[in-house]
Amino acid sequence: GPDWSGEPGRAGQHFQGGDHLGQAAPRLVDRCADCAACGAYAASVVSDRCEAEMKAGAVVAAALACALAYSPAVASAKGSAAAEGEIGRCIRQAARGRAWLEKTLWGLRRQEAGWLGAEVANTNGTHDLGPLQINSWWVPRIARLVDRPEQQVRHWLRYDACFNAEAARWIFLSGLQATGDYWRAVGVYHSPTGWRQRAYAAKVATHMRRQFGAGAFASGSAPVRSP
Repeated sequence: GPDWSGEPGRAGQHFQGGDHLGQAAPRLVDRCADCAACGAYAASVVSDRCEAEMKAGAVVAAALACALAYSPAVASAKGSAAAEGEIGRCIRQAARGRAWLEKTLWGLRRQEAGWLGAEVANTNGTHDLGPLQINSWWVPRIARLVDRPEQQVRHWLRYDACFNAEAARWIFLSGLQATGDYWRAVGVYHSPTGWRQRAYAAKVATHMRRQFGAGAFASGSAPVRSP
């Protein structure tokens, strides 16, 4: 899962910058999501409006709030058909109809290989939570964004597939906004350390090829070339 126990990288700073704005209006979700998609396709350019809104943390606060309001947690056995179906539904929901983003989230999900209820201990004292293995380093930051106790956020990350997928989307898109580079953002999802980022991105790319075939990185279906 994301290895964020040490000094945060640029994406970590980006998250902290929006921590005090957890009461954003839900109407910002689609507008900023559209902007984020444009920024991804440009690879290194994010518009002023999108940058301002994402720095404010508005889109993630609203999206996570929506996930809480409309996505009941599924208490299913590890790897069960019901649980896997719910995880897939939540990944599609988090992608907002954007093929490149859905493929990215699936690549992260395949690499992380978590499950509903997962709490995997790391040697550094952190834990990786839920289907997309959100590192517990993020829990207090997400808790401030959604204005909920940390223990509740930790529980939702473990047991609510849609909350977990929205958090993964946030971590990835924040890395994309901070770095302006698709594959660096994939790597930032895992670690702030350069060599770990590169190794992780290569593994995610392999999963994307396996699931979506040779066209996974074709023009119009993904914003970047394969690493």
